[in-house]
Amino acid sequence: MSNANTSKSATPAIEAEELPKAIVRRVVKDKLSELSNADGDGGDPNNVAIHKDALLAFSESARIFIHYLSATANDICKESKRQTINAEDVFNALEEIEFIEFIEPLKAALNDFRKRNARKKAGAMKVKVDKKRKAEGTLKENENGENGVEEVDVEEVNEDAPSSED
Repeated sequence: MSNANTSKSATPAIEAEELPKAIVRRVVKDKLSELSNADGDGGDPNNVAIHKDALLAFSESARIFIHYLSATANDICKESKRQTINAEDVFNALEEIEFIEFIEPLKAALNDFRKRNARKKAGAMKVKVDKKRKAEGTLKENENGENGVEEVDVEEVNEDAPSSED
């Protein structure tokens, strides 16, 4: 009877650590399709069949790799007397566990990610500045009884923002 309770309480913990099966399946199918295209077979990801046990093996292997890599990166971080793992710690961990061939593609992917986020951030900042300009223009219109919108310099907007020094 205690075994039933133990297995029920252990199941959610195990499920919480599992990688999403749909994502694992998609990654495996895409990679197999890519390899098939490289061989000239013209592979289609929909034509790739993956047995349930193989999918579980891929998922478990990836989970173990992530745990091993994160533990190694954590050790590197602790050696530097820091508590937060950064990208450089992960690159060093990859080198330490002898997966050097992953470092350059990972750096390229990280740079692409940062560029996309910088563009998103710049777009969001522009929207924020435009809203502030519009609000100030409406405020000036109400004060002056005019309909003209005054141009606002971005640096003026930043100067008006409360500083962290206050």
